[in-house]
Amino acid sequence: MPRFGQVLTAMISPFDGDDALDLDGAQTLAKWLVENGNDGLVIAGTTGESATLTHDEQIDLIAAVVEAVDVPVIAGTGSNDTRAAVELTERASAVGATGILSVTPYYNRPSQEGLAQHFAAVAAATDLPVMLYDIPARCGRKIETSTLLRLAEIDNVVALKDAAGNPAETASFIAAVGDGFDVYSGDDALTLPLLAVGAVGVVGVATHWCGVETREMVRAFAEGDVRAATAMNQRLLASWSFETGDDKPNPIPSKAMLRVLGLPGGACRLPMGPEPDFVEPLARDVLAGLGRDGFER
Repeated sequence: MPRFGQVLTAMISPFDGDDALDLDGAQTLAKWLVENGNDGLVIAGTTGESATLTHDEQIDLIAAVVEAVDVPVIAGTGSNDTRAAVELTERASAVGATGILSVTPYYNRPSQEGLAQHFAAVAAATDLPVMLYDIPARCGRKIETSTLLRLAEIDNVVALKDAAGNPAETASFIAAVGDGFDVYSGDDALTLPLLAVGAVGVVGVATHWCGVETREMVRAFAEGDVRAATAMNQRLLASWSFETGDDKPNPIPSKAMLRVLGLPGGACRLPMGPEPDFVEPLARDVLAGLGRDGFER
């Protein structure tokens, strides 16, 4: 089993009716996710609306989830300001996080040397294991394979959340980096293809509601039952299509789904915008396609 597990959810950040962070709701949701297929949780990442959280809110959220569950809690501490990322990493380490998720600095579009120095500074700020997060569609810059290999030489840089959308290049990286470094799919829809080239699991979004099914798919593939893994992949296609889109960007669909399930979530903070009227009925359709109307709590 990989150090962080195989199925992790990039957890939403629940807000109350006044747009304030709902820490009790976060603990309730975290416990429920662990009970429903998740080996670990990523807190205050993109799906957690980190861009709209203050640093104090991020740390309070991480601390609350650490208190609530006994699985790995990976703290999102990314920033496009290296000093801010270092500070957040130090604070997250102090409140008991299991590991650190460090996303590519966004908007700045730094050079590969700048990326290498940024991630090295983050890793030096903690004794915790660090997972890099490569998502060029959001950040405007790909972490090149040569840079990833250079960073993997740092003792506590131990994993990659890969949302680069290029399984062939991921295969090349996995072949070159060798054992002891874990690659996770950062795109639910590419989990099975990435498992096929050596990834160990997924940091998912749809795993808010289909963690059990995702775990079954990962397990079936690991056990060599490709037919079963493929069948589950096909069953989950509607969930992956639902989880985001230009007219319903992540995490709007996840929060709608959680409302349908009777779980904490609330609305997204601006600038995500209001939830379109069609999202909640679509959430119900997705659940029905999985053979259920909801979960008993």
